[in-house]
Amino acid sequence: MTAGWADPEPVIDPDDPVLAYTAERRSRLAQALPAELLIIPAGLPRVRSNDSDHRFRPGTDHVWLTGNGVAESVLVVDTTGGEAGSILYLRAPSGRDGDEFWQNDALGDLWVGPRPSLAETQAALGIETRPLADFTRDVERAARRARRIRVLPTLDESVDELVRSICGPELGPHLVLKATLDELRLIKNDWEIGRLQLAVDGTARGFDDCLEAWQVARAMPRGERYLEGTFARRALVEGQGPAYGSVVASGAHATTLHYTRNTGPLADGDLVLMDMGVELPSLYAADITRTFPVSGEFTPLQRDVYSIVLRAQQAGIDSLRAGVRFQDYQDACGRALTEGLIDLGLIRCSVDEAMAPSASYHRRWSISRAGHMLGMDVHDCNHAPHETYLGGVLAAGHTLTVEPGLYFQPGDLTVPAELRGLGIRIEDDLVVTETSSILLSAAMPRTPDAVEEWMARLVG
Repeated sequence: MTAGWADPEPVIDPDDPVLAYTAERRSRLAQALPAELLIIPAGLPRVRSNDSDHRFRPGTDHVWLTGNGVAESVLVVDTTGGEAGSILYLRAPSGRDGDEFWQNDALGDLWVGPRPSLAETQAALGIETRPLADFTRDVERAARRARRIRVLPTLDESVDELVRSICGPELGPHLVLKATLDELRLIKNDWEIGRLQLAVDGTARGFDDCLEAWQVARAMPRGERYLEGTFARRALVEGQGPAYGSVVASGAHATTLHYTRNTGPLADGDLVLMDMGVELPSLYAADITRTFPVSGEFTPLQRDVYSIVLRAQQAGIDSLRAGVRFQDYQDACGRALTEGLIDLGLIRCSVDEAMAPSASYHRRWSISRAGHMLGMDVHDCNHAPHETYLGGVLAAGHTLTVEPGLYFQPGDLTVPAELRGLGIRIEDDLVVTETSSILLSAAMPRTPDAVEEWMARLVG
């Protein structure tokens, strides 16, 4: 069994365009944290049940720095010398001349597919590679000269344990590494923006697919699940699957912000809130929400509330440009929502009084932020320092969502009965420019008339 086999085929695409950027990214990280040993694991497969794993998704920061997505790999950026160096540790392929290839269903290439060799990885990625077996010895040696060791925790328990054995259990230094990486990833270059546009375009086609399947879903007791599956098929074709747990929330389910159970029917007279996005193999993701009337036409009340949310979203979009605070577009959305809630008679004071920090009355029906950064993670760069993200100012190349919503809980006795159980969100993906923004999802209808026309064209 061990003889008569051809040489293995290459595993890595040496022309992957991301490889044009990874060395410069590692250099920026080294400059930000000098005289330190920085450890960034790719992560481990997560068990779904017994010996069955979830599909592996490598750690975002590891991929951003290396272009490598192989499980168990560990990147070490050593800035302790005069010149920073990087080493990628990975498990070598299991040769057919050993038991691992044939008998180890967790690691053997026969079972889990071919792994790239160290030589192939080094040549393709342009980074020194060493066997994973050398990692512990090398880190222990390098630790003697490092001012500090930092690791991205929770991705690989064996790596975390090694660092704890050297440095102790304190978590603070490691959080600095994550915050630094998130700050470095905040501004996207043209290539990254192009990836986000591809993810958005694939997501738009997924929404089209759902509308084409609408009537079938309406006839099913779990129509939400049917639409979720319809979108998932498109996401697997356009990328590597949904970027997060898809929300397909009909009726009162739409008032649960992160509803992912998706087991309900599509009832006549209800709205369906669909929050979905494609994730590309490069990990760049879209995050889009549209709210549809099950029947294909909004009722007058649904249209009124939808129009309030749309005005709020447009107010947020109109405020986007480099140099304004991140909070400014959040406030613009909140102010427009407040004006609409006053028009509905739910807030009985002036806009300024309602928007005062001690009041913020609109938050009873719109508790979440009106948007977030977007990139290789859907909620991208969440650990960036406050002064560069939530408390900072926008810059050209920031990519983000604008997604106001109104959610009237079924048991909310402060609103008229006809509003209870109504949830509406509109979410789009944008790139900040020096003077305004670019709407990546401009091809997807947003106005109530355009949504109805969209449904008439595809639902029939």
